[in-house]
Formats: sequence, C-alpha cells, structure tokens
Amino acid sequence: MSIEALTEADDGPRSKRPAILAAAVECFGESGYEGTKWSAVADRVGIGQTALYHYFESKAHCLLTVMRLGLRNSDAAFQAATIDAPTALAGLRAAVGAAYALSPQEVQQNRILVANIGLLATERASEREEKERLASRDLVARVERNWVDLLERGIRAGEFPDHDPVIMARSLLGLITGVWRWYRPDGALDLDAIAHFMEGCAARMVAADEP
Repeated sequence: MSIEALTEADDGPRSKRPAILAAAVECFGESGYEGTKWSAVADRVGIGQTALYHYFESKAHCLLTVMRLGLRNSDAAFQAATIDAPTALAGLRAAVGAAYALSPQEVQQNRILVANIGLLATERASEREEKERLASRDLVARVERNWVDLLERGIRAGEFPDHDPVIMARSLLGLITGVWRWYRPDGALDLDAIAHFMEGCAARMVAADEP
C-alpha cells in the first residue's frame, strides 16, 4: 500500500514500522484480526517475530495504530478536499469523493477500521495500547466535527435546511463508512461509480427539506 499512508514524522529511513503496518493491513484484511497470527505479520515483512516487539508490544497495539492512522488520513483528506470549496455543497461533494479516492490497500485499512471500531470503547491495560486508543477516539471526534462544521456553514449560508448538524453529520458518516462493510476492490462494483452515487445521496440527504 502507499507507505506514506502508514508513515509518521518520527519514522526514520531505516525504520521497519511502516512495512510492519502495511503487512498487518494485508494480513488483517485477508484473515481478519482474530484470524491473523502475529508471526504471520513478521513472516510477510521478512523479519523475526522478536523484531516486531521493537515497534509494537502486541498485535492489538499494531491494530490500534493502523486504526489511528486511518482516521488521521481521513481527517487530512477531508481538509484537503474542502479547504478551497466555494460553497458548503461543493465542499460536501468533494469530501464524499475524497473519502473514496483510495488505493485497494487503503480500502482494506478502512475495512479494518470499521470492523474493529468497537475496540475504541474499552480502556486498555497496556499504556501504549491505551495511548493509541485515546488518540483514535480524539480523531473520531475530530472527523465528526469536520462534518458538523461543514453542515453548519451550509445552514448559515442558507444552502441547507436548518436540521440538527450533529445528527446529520453522524448520518452522513454512517452512510459513507457503511460502504466498507460490503465493498471489495475485486468485486463487480466500481469504486468511482460508488463515489458518484454516494455524493448524490449525501447531497440529497443534507439539502432536502425533510431530514
């Protein structure tokens, strides 16, 4: 997958961390989180299992990191898509389109995020796991706030009816992320066509007189 999507500022050029995360996304996507052996991730990277613990203390720590980075990327994509939007409606369409402008591997990462989102509800005993969980929860709130702010902008401008922007934002996010429960890159449906369809659905949902 695009290694930039799994890289952070403190990852040095010799760090195996992004490669481990990429391998984990592949393994979790193929076999599910519970069905993936931690050793299988090491084998895919070409390192010993002991070397994994230099970067991640557990498979759960790795999963939570994958989830946090997926949320980080979603936030960045929203910001880039909407920053120059001339209207709230144009921003809405651009944000929905950006949510689906992904590589097959990034789609896999979003599938993993949606499938394991419940993990963020429960406190972790491990300090490092808990740090990732809390950071992910903060990003979930930020992503939701992005959409609420966009909807409030449209309401103030008279583009959208004055419905509760929080309810609408959560409904939109449910619509957008629900695709990852059934979409497969090798399936019959083209992601570009799905994105176009979802843009229209989102616009009708928000701009209609009835919520």
